[in-house]
Amino acid sequence: QVQLVDSGGGLVQPGGSLRLSCAASGSVFSINTMGWYRQAPGKQREWVADITRGGITNYATSLKGRFNNSRDNAKNTVYLQKNSLQPGDTAVYCCSVLTQLDHTHWGQGTQVTVSS
Repeated sequence: QVQLVDSGGGLVQPGGSLRLSCAASGSVFSINTMGWYRQAPGKQREWVADITRGGITNYATSLKGRFNNSRDNAKNTVYLQKNSLQPGDTAVYCCSVLTQLDHTHWGQGTQVTVSS
């Protein structure tokens, strides 16, 4: 099993930045891809970004350029640096990992609110 702990959310003004972190524990050797989803109020969950063990990143087209996903394999942690935040980025952001056995594990989520 893999356990994930998301952190780093909060209230930020439009144009501001935040960095989310997600620390994995447990069967971390089995993790392939680490990434993020978000769910805004009243909307479906949306894929944000992911990164492979080798460092290949993928982003949702609408977010590319503002968000940067990185990974520290030694710390079993994935980071999501978010810049130029807009009110439309308000959501619960949740870390997700995919293991070698194609099992998906989820963090508890962290709230990001962009408001003046």
